[in-house]
Amino acid sequence: MDRKRIYLSSPTMHGEEQKYVQEAFDTNWVAPLGPNVNAFEKEVAAYTGCGYAAALSAGTAAIHMALKLLGVKRGDVVFVSDLTFSASCNPIVYENGTPVFIDAEPDTWNMSPQALRRAFEKYPHPKAVICVHLYGTPAKLREIMEICEQHQVPLIEDAAESLGSTYQGKHTGTFGKYGIYSFNGNKIITTSGGGMFVSAKEEDAKRVTFFATQSRDPARHYQHSEIGYNYRMSNVTAGIGRGQLLHLEEHKARKKEIYRQYQEAFADIPEIAMNPLNPEGDANCWLSGMIIDDQCSVTPDQVMDALQEINAESRPIWKPMHLQPVFAKEDFIPHYEDGRSVGEHVFARGLCLPSDIKNTDEDMELIIQTIRGCFGA
Repeated sequence: MDRKRIYLSSPTMHGEEQKYVQEAFDTNWVAPLGPNVNAFEKEVAAYTGCGYAAALSAGTAAIHMALKLLGVKRGDVVFVSDLTFSASCNPIVYENGTPVFIDAEPDTWNMSPQALRRAFEKYPHPKAVICVHLYGTPAKLREIMEICEQHQVPLIEDAAESLGSTYQGKHTGTFGKYGIYSFNGNKIITTSGGGMFVSAKEEDAKRVTFFATQSRDPARHYQHSEIGYNYRMSNVTAGIGRGQLLHLEEHKARKKEIYRQYQEAFADIPEIAMNPLNPEGDANCWLSGMIIDDQCSVTPDQVMDALQEINAESRPIWKPMHLQPVFAKEDFIPHYEDGRSVGEHVFARGLCLPSDIKNTDEDMELIIQTIRGCFGA
């Protein structure tokens, strides 16, 4: 196809990244650990106000380390958001735990406090709760934290998609006992791949760093008293992250503008609603999503097909975890007491729109007019 490709969310480089990467090469710090890793951890901690951070190879690794710190073991139940990517819950299984999937709620598409309360009635003693901030929109943290505190169960915030988002003026990822961020290639800033574990306690970040460097004991020889992992971030990729972090607020502003453009462009089409934002928070709008009314004959597949015709990338909403074949035997707690699922509805009727910060005005106009055409507008 000759037409320019319009991406869903691709990396955007600015130049400062190369400076830090070059420093890594000039000083021969190209292996895991090094000045860029140390500085990136401190810079993310300063930006978010989390306290302490440990740079890792992926956000998935950060979730795994959080669960390991909490002592999750075989048979332990962990509540986790259902409407998410599988990386949010795979680490539960790494530690032989049992995921119980908590439905979304309609106001933010995030973990339903209503379903979470019922989950505690059914499983009074879970080991942890993993709450995801979907597409950069903060969850209902006040209610979720109250429930977790009432039952004295630690909260892990999967803020992989919400770096830069805030709730009541405080950064997502800093409310729970532990938080995690992702720097995958499609995230709001990237290290090409990588993640970050964050905690208010320095000893927890140090413990994660220990686990992530193969749990090597402080001995002259190679000695290991615990099972370890090869999860540390490279000094080269950390340099990319340092350069990207300088532009996070700029990226966030552009993502929010893209969401606003879509919202205004479809305001006169009653069959379309944008993904809901939490009024108590400030979302980074990492991905802009839309949902189509049940009574409308237009389907998400038809819209995605139309966008593909103009070489614009879109994708379905995450398929809920309880519908995934690999988790078919695990329990699911729906939002509605009659068994209806919010997540299933969003998946069936929603899609993610091209949200690349490099989209030009012409790109946005083409996308918008293509979607409007699907609805005869």
